[in-house]
Amino acid sequence: MYLRAVPFILCGIWLITRAESSETDRIMGWVGTCFFGLAIPFSLYHLFDKRPQVIINEIGIFDRTTHNEFINWEIIKDAYPINIHGQHFICLSVPEDFKPSRKKSRLYKGLAKLNEMTGAQELNIQLGQLDIDPIKLTEFIIAMTHADKNKKKELITKAIQH
Repeated sequence: MYLRAVPFILCGIWLITRAESSETDRIMGWVGTCFFGLAIPFSLYHLFDKRPQVIINEIGIFDRTTHNEFINWEIIKDAYPINIHGQHFICLSVPEDFKPSRKKSRLYKGLAKLNEMTGAQELNIQLGQLDIDPIKLTEFIIAMTHADKNKKKELITKAIQH
């Protein structure tokens, strides 16, 4: 991520330091350099963050980048994989009562609708950082949503062994 910011930082520095820069160019150079410069500490933080991104247990599934609490298996109606510009996601379809946007602002609700227009859902598990087959994980999630409590333990044990 931070490597993508480097060319923009260099352009900003170039705007600041070139001799014939106007005041507007220098200001834009500083804005660009500061803005894209923030990508470096954020990227390094995420690079070295050792917390698990996704936790799956008998209660449900937790993705710290998607939602701030467990999504219980009982509320997941469906799951399907999606690929958006080379990024793999698993979309979780939940009833309207459980969608995060119902408690949020109009802007958040609008962004949620935009998300759904792309074919995704409000709750999507990003798989970019995970080395896992999206199809197999989707099948596992669907199996967990339909399983009783004893079967869930068995499915988790079987998944861990593979």
